[in-house]
Amino acid sequence: MTASQDFAAEAEKWRRELLAHCYRMLGSADEAEDVVQETFLRAWRSYQAFEGRSSVRVWLYRIATNACLTALQNRKTRPLPSGIGAPSDDPSPPLTMAEPEFTWLQPIADARLGTRSDGDPAEVVARREDVRLALVASLQHLPPRQRAVLLLREVLELPALEVGHMLGMSTAAVKSALQRARGRIDQVAPNAEHVTLPAKPEQRALLETYIEAFEKADSAALEKVLAQDAILEITPSLTWFSGLTTCIEHLRHAVGSPGTWSMIPTRANGQPAAVAYLRDADDVGLYRAYGVAVLGIRKDKIERITAFGDASLVTAFGYPASWEV
Repeated sequence: MTASQDFAAEAEKWRRELLAHCYRMLGSADEAEDVVQETFLRAWRSYQAFEGRSSVRVWLYRIATNACLTALQNRKTRPLPSGIGAPSDDPSPPLTMAEPEFTWLQPIADARLGTRSDGDPAEVVARREDVRLALVASLQHLPPRQRAVLLLREVLELPALEVGHMLGMSTAAVKSALQRARGRIDQVAPNAEHVTLPAKPEQRALLETYIEAFEKADSAALEKVLAQDAILEITPSLTWFSGLTTCIEHLRHAVGSPGTWSMIPTRANGQPAAVAYLRDADDVGLYRAYGVAVLGIRKDKIERITAFGDASLVTAFGYPASWEV
């Protein structure tokens, strides 16, 4: 077996794990894919010089993390609307839209990270709760280097000395960065006790209710499954809503009439999600891609709806850009 074949066989098994890591760092599935490709190219070029002082996995993480840090130097943070300003108390349209060039946090399809349950370490890391949308959003509040330290220490559980070697930092600097990162995350991250596993029948039922309510324009059905402290945010709008009353009032406008929406159940960020299509205004038999909605579940209620109004996400999730009845 050649050196190239050795590298391909060893590196490929870490691809999905690296993708999850780069996604947490960058908040963009597309950028994460690009960085993983860059990581593999850099590693392949230098594989013959690899001295084995660390495992191939740690070596790849060092390359990927530093590539992410370089990428983050050239752009602003990717937020959600709730990370920009206070919620609106006016649920009536129109919403305040961001500039077209504004970059938002993106969801990532579970299929891109892998969903096997055979205990493969790469798959376990990729599907951990740390990829949940709210937690990835909270990471965007950290400076890039603190973000890297937190992920390498807390998610990957690498020793501080190893992280320091990877990032060119002293052990003391790593420990200090981790302490500051933990403090900031405690301020902005969701309460861990709210985490639930969306694979349970109850969570699947909530997703089915959500989809049926939109397709039938039944805001009353939505009201029954939303939590009292529900949050609704819809990119590319800067406007977001908090509290059942305000959220439902806006959703009454959003659901339209029966048949306005068509949705397909899916999964994103380890959570229940729906790929959404809007009926064409001129051709009632044609549905065009709208985007993806990701649901945050707490016990038996939907506590957060994050709708990404980006048609390109539909094809990125593996669904057609349009379809006809």
